[in-house]
Amino acid sequence: MEFKLPAQVRKKGKWFISSCNLLDVHSQGHTREHAERNLKDALATFLLSCYERGTLEVVLREAGFVPAVGRHQKLKPAARGRKEVTVPLPFSIERAHSRAASA
Repeated sequence: MEFKLPAQVRKKGKWFISSCNLLDVHSQGHTREHAERNLKDALATFLLSCYERGTLEVVLREAGFVPAVGRHQKLKPAARGRKEVTVPLPFSIERAHSRAASA
């Protein structure tokens, strides 16, 4: 499973600050690439934590997410200084659940 989220990376002094304002998650790094990688890690940790606490649905709803089933959404070009990051989440189906679903 992957999330595509809006992000911004900007230089502040000797650091690069990375942000996903949509979910209010931020990070930093010594290079632009390091800041972006750290943001992806922070977003993955945040989303997994929400899932484990049972709050993921509420967090996504409050951020404006809606189901895209049957919809083909065209992404708008990112504004200057903004980009989109892809955050992979390590979800899989447990054997017990997959057997029960196929029964």
